[in-house]
Amino acid sequence: MNLPPLLEQIAKKLQQENARAVLVGGAVRDMIMGYAVNKDYDVEVYGLASILELEKILSAFGSVNLVGRSFGVLKLVHEEEEYDFSFPRLEKKTGKGHRGFDVVTDGKMDFEEASRRRDFTINAMGYDIESGTFLDPFNGRRDMELKQLRHIDDSSFVEDPLRVYRAVQFSARFGYGLADETEKLCREMVERGMLEELPKERVYIEIKKLLLKADRPSVGFELMRRLGITERCFPELHALIDVPQDPEWHPEGDVWVHTMLSIDAMERLIRDESAFSIQYSALREEKQKLKLLFAVLCHDFGKPLTTIIELENGEVIAWDPSTCLALNAERFARIRAISHEKAGVEPARSFIYRLTDEHDFIESILPLIEHHLKPLQFYKQGAKASAIRRLATKVNIEELVLVAKADFLGRTTEEAKSAVFKAGEWLLEKAKTLKVEKKPLECLVRGKDLIALGLKPSPEFKTILNEVYELQMEGTLETKEEALAYVKKKFCGAETKSDLF
Repeated sequence: MNLPPLLEQIAKKLQQENARAVLVGGAVRDMIMGYAVNKDYDVEVYGLASILELEKILSAFGSVNLVGRSFGVLKLVHEEEEYDFSFPRLEKKTGKGHRGFDVVTDGKMDFEEASRRRDFTINAMGYDIESGTFLDPFNGRRDMELKQLRHIDDSSFVEDPLRVYRAVQFSARFGYGLADETEKLCREMVERGMLEELPKERVYIEIKKLLLKADRPSVGFELMRRLGITERCFPELHALIDVPQDPEWHPEGDVWVHTMLSIDAMERLIRDESAFSIQYSALREEKQKLKLLFAVLCHDFGKPLTTIIELENGEVIAWDPSTCLALNAERFARIRAISHEKAGVEPARSFIYRLTDEHDFIESILPLIEHHLKPLQFYKQGAKASAIRRLATKVNIEELVLVAKADFLGRTTEEAKSAVFKAGEWLLEKAKTLKVEKKPLECLVRGKDLIALGLKPSPEFKTILNEVYELQMEGTLETKEEALAYVKKKFCGAETKSDLF
């Protein structure tokens, strides 16, 4: 195993003190799977009598952060790199919530006993750094071969309901199925309402890992559905299930199926930027990726509220699961969800606020939902330059085209299978020509320009600036010189607008 030389040096020093350093957790799992370890090294130290002894040994290799000492955890900083060292510990549930634990550390504890508190067998392996041997008391490597996620201990697993969400994101990230006994236990925890005691900040961390680290996030969301999580915790997401769509445009199935295909499509677009003609460097930023993924996940939240079914006899029925599921699909003449893009804004806001209080982040997602049909609509209508300029004042067009393409790819029509999103390419090209693909036009005139023309600051400034900006949208004013001339003639002299044009 290829480890930083520093860890090998520390392991050798600990051996001289009749102790041993064992690499634990995700680093061991990822190394066995062949994944790169992103500098998250957690080391458990066995054989020392007190955490103070460990602190003294580590201090010879760098600065030691004592913040976690009460939990048996020390952070070593060496040449700007950080390493976590800890004593083996047991955690006992004493109350509700993620803080309701007593932590007992014991340097003399054996590895199997310490590992029993972990969630899954694949996370309970260790690597003895000095001897170069793997420790696998619960057969994690066998479960890897079986591509199976299996919990270790019933009593310790249920003490932290977050482990159900961890099961979801691990299953999606690694393509592992849940062992039967693990799925049964997770479902029981959901049914007992145990997940509802979790603070949303912890849930959000696991949802982010699902979105950002899984090649197919749909696997995780399908598992959430199967375990009953969507029904109990995320009604806006659960409402998509069984909502019908017109098979001409959505032969893939209901809104849930379409959304799952779309979220996987967005993941592919983000991971393989070269496959998409839009070269968007900001995709490499985590927040930007999350913004686009959430937009696609929520883009059809308005369909359960707006879907109507037109029957062959002319009757129109509003979608309702209690009345429409019994209908024979062959009787459907047409299925529509008029204005679902606007109707989906509030459910999306509610859903994302249930995960995070990041107001600006949430508000940046909503315009992508509200306008996700615009690329196709504008393409079909041959929208004018003024309409595209106005759209750019409401939403980032580059981002919008990405969301719309994921929506387009989340279907099984022949057109979607071609992967050529003509509407998006057309809109982006037009927006680039107008120089509004990333942001709206800046107003040619500002308040200081009006003062320079001799106008006194007043509430009328806003009216003047809005009028100038509207003429920019129409393409009537294209340069600052033209804008200043217009203001001067209309507001600083006797000439009228007709005199100018």
